[in-house]
Amino acid sequence: MDLRLPRPPRLPGPRGPRRLLAAVAAVVVLAGAGTWTAVASDDGPAVHRSDRTLRTDGARIDTSYFTAGDAAAKRPAVLIGHGFGGSKADVREQAEDLARDGYAVLTWSARGFGRSTGKIGLNDPKGEVADVSKLIDWLAKRPEVRLDKAGDPRVGVTGASYGGAVSLLAAGHDRRVDAIAPQITYWNLADALFPDGVFKKMWTGSFITTGGGCEKFEKRLCAMYNRVAVAGKPDQKARELLAARSPAAVGDRIKVPTYLVQGQTDSLFPLGQGDAIARAVRASGAPVTVDWIAGGHDGGEREAERGRVEKRVDAWFDRYLKGDKGADTGPAFRVTRTGGVDSTDGAAQLRGASGDTYPGLRSGPRAVPLSGREQTFDNPAGASPPAVSALPGLGGTGLSRLSSLGVGVSLDIPGQHAQFESKPLDEDLRITGSPTVRAHVKATREDAVLFAKVYDVGPGGKQQVLPSQLVAPVRVEGARQGKDVELRLPAVDHEVRKGHRLRLVLASTDLGYASPAEPAKYTVSLKGDLTVPTAPGVKTAAAPLPSWVWWLPAAGAVIALGLLITGRRRTTAPAPDPALAEVPLQITDLSKRYAKSADRYAVRDVSFRVEKGQVLGLLGPNGAGKTTTLRMLMGLIRPDAGEIRVFGQAIRPGAPVLSRVGAFVEGAGFLPHLSGRENLELYWKATGRPAEDAHLTEALEIAGLGDASPSSRLRSNRGDPISRAVRTYSQGMRQRLAIAQAMLGLPDLLILDEPTNGLDPPQIREMREVMIRYARGGRTVIVSSHLLAEVEQSCTHLVVMDRGRLVQAGPVAEIIGSGDTLLVGLAQDISDPLVEKIAALPGVASAVRADDGLLVRLDGTPDAGAARLLPELVRLDVPVESMGPHRRLEDAFLTLIGGTA
Repeated sequence: MDLRLPRPPRLPGPRGPRRLLAAVAAVVVLAGAGTWTAVASDDGPAVHRSDRTLRTDGARIDTSYFTAGDAAAKRPAVLIGHGFGGSKADVREQAEDLARDGYAVLTWSARGFGRSTGKIGLNDPKGEVADVSKLIDWLAKRPEVRLDKAGDPRVGVTGASYGGAVSLLAAGHDRRVDAIAPQITYWNLADALFPDGVFKKMWTGSFITTGGGCEKFEKRLCAMYNRVAVAGKPDQKARELLAARSPAAVGDRIKVPTYLVQGQTDSLFPLGQGDAIARAVRASGAPVTVDWIAGGHDGGEREAERGRVEKRVDAWFDRYLKGDKGADTGPAFRVTRTGGVDSTDGAAQLRGASGDTYPGLRSGPRAVPLSGREQTFDNPAGASPPAVSALPGLGGTGLSRLSSLGVGVSLDIPGQHAQFESKPLDEDLRITGSPTVRAHVKATREDAVLFAKVYDVGPGGKQQVLPSQLVAPVRVEGARQGKDVELRLPAVDHEVRKGHRLRLVLASTDLGYASPAEPAKYTVSLKGDLTVPTAPGVKTAAAPLPSWVWWLPAAGAVIALGLLITGRRRTTAPAPDPALAEVPLQITDLSKRYAKSADRYAVRDVSFRVEKGQVLGLLGPNGAGKTTTLRMLMGLIRPDAGEIRVFGQAIRPGAPVLSRVGAFVEGAGFLPHLSGRENLELYWKATGRPAEDAHLTEALEIAGLGDASPSSRLRSNRGDPISRAVRTYSQGMRQRLAIAQAMLGLPDLLILDEPTNGLDPPQIREMREVMIRYARGGRTVIVSSHLLAEVEQSCTHLVVMDRGRLVQAGPVAEIIGSGDTLLVGLAQDISDPLVEKIAALPGVASAVRADDGLLVRLDGTPDAGAARLLPELVRLDVPVESMGPHRRLEDAFLTLIGGTA
């Protein structure tokens, strides 16, 4: 779980002497030597940082204070809070940027995180929020901080998630806060974790584990969690406890300018939480700007949005803290929309849409009729197996980008849901907000829990997308007698194309939530159309016309004429080469220049061939061109010259033959609460390939993770690795699971980039055996690794690169013991000039130092050889103790690259 996206609290009370007395009584001291450091930057003055400790009655709070520029200049202050599970270190970069922009910036680690002590209180007004007010007290005493009056600094607060909530709470509890910029956060934590009375079990459990376990929290919070987790249903005391620690508790007191950022890909704090914040701040009369980003706690393009958001935060504080009326704070409402993928790097293409006012979640309603009879379905005993919609903790996994592109993993269990569908749309429809529908619900028990979601279904039903992978839970009480309910579906921004259908699904289970454990039957029918908000005042910005638009027609005419004259024409792809149909890989004269360089090459004139059954090690020092070569091989970037053929087919981005290639890139991510099998099944579903093409059993057997047959599911309690939650896996098991994921479909060519990173020796040995087993069946493995001893033991062939060029290729045994490299043992060390003289001898290609003496590579000429070399070494007074062929790959590697590793 990642609650540490971009970044930041006070207590109520009258101004004047009473506040000063209260501050004295609190015995607040920022203690510590606070070593000052200078952080250099090309973008502005050096930033000075001081680390100190805030001592309170219940905790010690670790802080950092940042300033830059003229020490005597008065400046506003900014507090930056971090996300749950993080620390002040997570926001250091933003703090330095704001300091360079003329702010005094204070960061801190909240109670229970980083080096701060104390129990986690989930932003307890008497704990974490009070700490922020004490930090503001300290800022008020700094000579460089601008004051509105004695004890009252000009100050703003910002932060994301946990830190975003504390910025809102600070504004509600301490009237000295002048502006805030909360991001991807909550209004009411009870509503976020217990939406409509349904327990969001996976996210709530993640809070506990990310915090370090129940004992790290205040006792009341730990007892509350245990009580709700056992019952599977929140009680009133639990709701009251969380609500009291939420911004909603002081909503009528938040009266400061607010720049609010909320994530579209967020099943933890969805857009509805941000909507409640925006409505409350607007009701208080304060300026509020809303920004829906293409990211959130479930992943998406949050990193791509970070720079833009931080610039808006800076501009917001410039206007409301510095008083710069000319600062451009942007539109009142902005939403990021995705529009395809950049073929060069796989990144989503983002474009902003904006409006002069915030539309809310129900603006511009449009009725969409749905068809479907009354339907009855089951809530199974134990609420298992559950449907899958939202994927808690998706941030940081390989699936996160899919969510921002409108592609996701969803699964509805047959017999456990009802569905209602529209006719194909006769025009494009942009949904911006929260759709609603009325339904009649009847159950065989008093309590019914339903999960409502709307899919975008392509023509023929072949493509089904759940926007942002969000679902709306609803608890229906008194369902035994039947009850009409209004279902408010998740707020999204999603375009449904002409010819597509909308499908409403009401399910009895969902992976992220707790459903009643007792079996029951639900009967549902619709009582009206689906009402879809369209936010007509929000317009997508037109992309600016680049300069080439104006000269392209003329240039195109010239180029076309040239092609007619020369008779040349381009084809979409070279024809297959039948002679290479059984060759896994043939690379010929491959070259790739560095971006914006005409003569600097990342890869230059590289050629080699790989046969079936080989395990090929790709070796080279940093900057050798290995990663660039692999990216071209996988079709991620295009070469500038040469070609790559896989089984005779030329590689291009999206080439069909890439379906025969599997790849594992270091750092694969998995959903920790799902089993290994469930992770693999979800991954395969995301590829869109038929389920029967996934060779799960074979992949797991090769990876050494056990049996994947249906009967193995019954043995999950007896230690079957693939049936256990991934969070219980060792690093070695995670690596093997990643390899199994790459092996699904049993690709004929498997590419592994640093597969042994982070593994201990026994785990490395297991990974070696995995690669050897895979190739044993006639398939081919290419492995890029810096562990030369492992490559020597696991690979059959090697390709050595240096400075973008191929140095040597061939069988491992040949390269290690070909006889062209000699290990010269020395009785004592020799000088560098003498080493250079040896390298210049006839028949010698290179000479480099080694742990055991000197490695001398012969150039292969008739005069080269140990018999001729020894007299020359004696003539140079080299203290030779022994001489013979070397037998270590490390020695050969250093010799081949001239010792540049």
